Amino acid sequence: MTDDGFPGVRPMHGDAVQVTTNTASMTITGNITSQGVLRDGRGFVELTLPDGDPQQRRDLEQAESYQYRLYRDEALLYSSPRLTLSETRRTKDGALVVAGSP
Repeated sequence: MTDDGFPGVRPMHGDAVQVTTNTASMTITGNITSQGVLRDGRGFVELTLPDGDPQQRRDLEQAESYQYRLYRDEALLYSSPRLTLSETRRTKDGALVVAGSP
């Protein structure tokens, strides 16, 4: 498990994530991926989520910051620091990607 650090470029796959934004708290289940990416010399964390709940999507899109805890089989894989939201986007297969940086 990695605590409060950059998760690295190797994807971590989980089946549940607890996300806390500045205005909401939610648990999302399904195929979830967390991965560190480097763009323009800056490190970002991309959290890829199933996009099944329109209210959760709106809460994430409107968030200023967020923090998350990624789980697989109820075991904690990664606990993020508070991240500033930099973008949300949909993938071609309909998943929601939330990107942020410390």
